[in-house]
Amino acid sequence: MDNIKYGIISTASIVPRFINAVKQVGKGEIIAIASRNINRAKEKAKEFKIPKYYGSYKELYEDKEVNVVYIATINGNHYNDALEALKHNKNVICEKPFTLKKEEAEHLFDFAKEKGLFIMEAQKSVFLPITNRVKKIIEDGVIGEVKLVNFTSSYLPEPDNWVNSKEAGGGALFANASYFLELSKYIFEQEILQVNAMSLIGPKGADSQYAISLKLNNDIMINSTTSYHVLTTNKALIYGELGYIEIPNYWKARNAVIVFHDGNKKELNFPCQYELKYEIEHIEECLKNNLIESPIMNRDMTVSTIGLMESISKEWN
Repeated sequence: MDNIKYGIISTASIVPRFINAVKQVGKGEIIAIASRNINRAKEKAKEFKIPKYYGSYKELYEDKEVNVVYIATINGNHYNDALEALKHNKNVICEKPFTLKKEEAEHLFDFAKEKGLFIMEAQKSVFLPITNRVKKIIEDGVIGEVKLVNFTSSYLPEPDNWVNSKEAGGGALFANASYFLELSKYIFEQEILQVNAMSLIGPKGADSQYAISLKLNNDIMINSTTSYHVLTTNKALIYGELGYIEIPNYWKARNAVIVFHDGNKKELNFPCQYELKYEIEHIEECLKNNLIESPIMNRDMTVSTIGLMESISKEWN
């Protein structure tokens, strides 16, 4: 694909970051944005100098100039919105979590393949320079053999926020767990042998706090906690025999530090204005080469993650 022309579904809070990152990369062009509220679409179009805006998603799907649709709707709508885009012959970038059910994720990948269209879950964390530097440091044995990893994150939503609603696809699990799950799979390239998970369930049925433990097949243990009740340190700690790596805000990290047991430290810094730029560079390279699947955020990565989150969710409910 030579001319990448994006249409954006939704005016959610992540959308401005996507728009600015596309502009920073400078290869694709955002030509349309849609909202169920035409005034919001008009407002965003004016703010970001987007030529066209629509008061329904259907109108954007039917725009013949748009060849890539970016879906940033609430979690519970991802499957249907992505499916409609594919039915209108659009390549699809869908925010995480890709879907809420494994069979839905499988169907989207199958349908995209049948139509020869590119589809990918937008998972910025695996494309960050910090992530790839840390992966290489671990592979090179700089901190020795890794045995333990801790992830913590938090968010304090307003009571009426859709993330509190199970029906809308909310909850800490579907909102946050894909970050640590897909980072772990990408960095360690190991199978998950065992899963233990606990949660607190809020008044609208969605989990408001979770603790998940994984055991990988080379005896690495990974613990992750996310809370909607209290603010945590929001970091990843990767412990090896010779020291540890600390990654603040691991899902959007610009820096990290290696702390060795002998007292030495090494800082890693990759400053950037818009962290989504790296996944967009990858997406546009895939589109340029006419791929229908990312070699990194591929079918297996996404489907297995959705399957694991779905099984955890079912156990809690």
